Amino acid sequence: MAAATTGGAQGVAQGERAPFLVRHPSEWRQVGIVVLYQVLLLGMMFVPVFRNPAVLIAAGLLSFLNSVVIHNHLHRGIFNNQRLNMIWRCVLSFGALYPASANVPSHNLVHHHFADDGQPDWADPSHVRFGWNLLNLIHFPNIAGPNTFAGVGKWMATTRQKGFARQYVTEMVVAFGLTAALLAYDFWPALLFVVLPQLYGARCILRINLIQHDRTDIASEWNHSRNFVGRFFNWIMCNNGYHTIHHNRAGLHWSELDAAHRREVVSRIDSSLDEPSMVKYLWRTYVGRRARPPVRDVAAAERAAGVTGLDPRAVRRAAAERAADAEQGGPLPAAG
Repeated sequence: MAAATTGGAQGVAQGERAPFLVRHPSEWRQVGIVVLYQVLLLGMMFVPVFRNPAVLIAAGLLSFLNSVVIHNHLHRGIFNNQRLNMIWRCVLSFGALYPASANVPSHNLVHHHFADDGQPDWADPSHVRFGWNLLNLIHFPNIAGPNTFAGVGKWMATTRQKGFARQYVTEMVVAFGLTAALLAYDFWPALLFVVLPQLYGARCILRINLIQHDRTDIASEWNHSRNFVGRFFNWIMCNNGYHTIHHNRAGLHWSELDAAHRREVVSRIDSSLDEPSMVKYLWRTYVGRRARPPVRDVAAAERAAGVTGLDPRAVRRAAAERAADAEQGGPLPAAG
């Protein structure tokens, strides 16, 4: 998965001026999501009239979207200026109560390539195996979260990626430092109206790994992911419902995913992997039935066709690593 492209105005036609501050005009939607979320958090913290169930629920939903923005931003940085992108990671980290840069190793360089490099995916759906499927959904963050942060710690100790450890620690200090300061200032409001939404979004984004990949075929090139294709849902989610094309062409800007899904994915995947509604899918899969759905051979037609139209996964992985290096601060030094 390509972490973030390096061009200053990706997504802008050749010859056009880059939008003010951002690389792509649609990024203002993501900026607006995060600003609104932070306003609600601080409003509930410091303005008692904000402290009501409706605002708390809205903050929880926006916390989840804050984590969606983390995902998009760590693929392709929102701003033209690299320093501003790094500062924005700190803002996002406070909203999620975890260092946003953790997405580089955990998501961009591990999850996007499943087990192709011989290492397990830290967020593989097989980590949970309860007979009651709802428990799998509830418990999954308790497995994927510790796996992820243990893996990130090991990766950070060995990576040659320039500046990663410094940025990661900075984000951790900002996220936990600001939250601790709010808890010290007024413990119970901070716990209920800041920490609770932070944790809700962080745990929900981990559950997305289970929702989008359980009972798919991660060994296939096109039938490895579940897509949620509702138009309104994807407007709110910045097109993160289109997961197959995102895995296969991670360099595409999120605003291009809907068209690319229709063009490349629909004809290549089992129809069961295109879901019109996430709410209906969650109800049907985790509430309306007790057992986990049976395994189906969703990639049968793909194997029969035998044509992928993609670079080999090893090539895509190398491209993702180069993109992550560039976004972090430039090419790596040569191995000594």
